Amino acid sequence: MKSVFVSFLFTLILGLTSVNGQTTTSNEVKSLIKKKIEYNKKNGYGFRIQLESGLETAIKTTQSKFRLEQPTIKTYILFESPEWKVQVGDYKTRLEADKFLNEIKVKFPSAIIVPR
Repeated sequence: MKSVFVSFLFTLILGLTSVNGQTTTSNEVKSLIKKKIEYNKKNGYGFRIQLESGLETAIKTTQSKFRLEQPTIKTYILFESPEWKVQVGDYKTRLEADKFLNEIKVKFPSAIIVPR
């Protein structure tokens, strides 16, 4: 009888400890998800294709060339000292960006996928 009581008590304590651990982990996960959502709202998420980086005149020429080839895809010119960059598209997944990169790689060989 004593061994049954000790086994029951041990199982009860072990059960309470594991429940508490799951709750803590669950709250930490929820906190991380909330932080990720706030980050995505502020900084965006997904991928773009960077066609080229370098001097401003070369970037504007590349942008014009791309717009003639693909008029429906949005283009962006960014300046991150000391270089200018031209990026195109707004892709949610890397797979979508890879698919389009394969289509344009012949005409824009220096194109790469970058996170937004």
